[in-house]
Amino acid sequence: MAAVITSPGEEDPQDGDWPCPSPMSNFVLWREYVTYPRAAAPAVADAFWSTEALLGYHSEFVTLRTPSQEQAKRQLQLTLLVNNRHRGTARRGLIVSGPPGAGKSTNLLELGRSFERRERAKRPRIADYLPVAFAAIPPSCTPKGLVMEFARFLGIPVHDRMTESTLTDAVCGVMVQRRTRLVFIDDVHLLNTRTGPGAGSADQVKALAERIPATFVLAGVDVETSALLTGPRGAQIAARFKILRTAPMLNGTSDQKQAWHKLLGDMEQALRLRNHQPGTLVRNADLIHLRTGGVMASVFALVREAAICSVLDGTLAVTRRLLAEVVLDSQATNAARARRRRRDPS
Repeated sequence: MAAVITSPGEEDPQDGDWPCPSPMSNFVLWREYVTYPRAAAPAVADAFWSTEALLGYHSEFVTLRTPSQEQAKRQLQLTLLVNNRHRGTARRGLIVSGPPGAGKSTNLLELGRSFERRERAKRPRIADYLPVAFAAIPPSCTPKGLVMEFARFLGIPVHDRMTESTLTDAVCGVMVQRRTRLVFIDDVHLLNTRTGPGAGSADQVKALAERIPATFVLAGVDVETSALLTGPRGAQIAARFKILRTAPMLNGTSDQKQAWHKLLGDMEQALRLRNHQPGTLVRNADLIHLRTGGVMASVFALVREAAICSVLDGTLAVTRRLLAEVVLDSQATNAARARRRRRDPS
């Protein structure tokens, strides 16, 4: 699990006080995300590290390759090979599933980025090439609402009089013309095939997968137990898609501890705090796991906020005290309380 580090740039076009839109929002932002260079951040003693630079860097921090991400990458490569010469309509796909905060969306971003960079390197002269496309299932999704999400990503102008059929034709036409080969759909747990709109949207996913010669990757919260895979429509999806479980990291067996310590060690190497004592995160591995349950979003929030607090108070070191004091999300806090009760039933 090597650290992938994005170095903060002094000429970053985004204002540091303004949140950056998701790269999944549209193809322009996605292309910027794909082409943005990643390099090791300056050394901790470098003059670059003003207070503002430290705050910006530790707020964004790093992307790390986790075991679930590596598994997803291997399975995607296999699925792409299976689909590569497939001339029928029933291409295979993947479903990335897991609890909230486990890193599913991050996995999609990294899978898409790696694939697109590889494709662009192989085909640098193709104009208007768009290897990857994204959409997220909106609340109370309808078939038309789903293709509108794709139209928004692709930059297709949409007006109220456009029918579902017209929008679908436009979306499929653009993706075929621009040679899209990998399509991600996030938040698929919101599709309830027991309802009319949900069933229609599930049919829309199936229709898009048949019309666009691409590999589809779906992601959502605990998809295997959601309504998406129930009934005849769910059975059709389940027959085509392999489920990959993105679970929190564990800290029980020796192998689990080794992987957990490796992740924390990679995070520690990415810190840029002058007074930080090496090994602090690994020495507090049990505390960090108790507080976060190994859920990636909570782990990164804990270390990032502890680092930012140390910049603000001038100590420039993540300590056990900071790791214990950072206020985490409700899910992590409630789960940690339950774990403490199980460990100390008195």
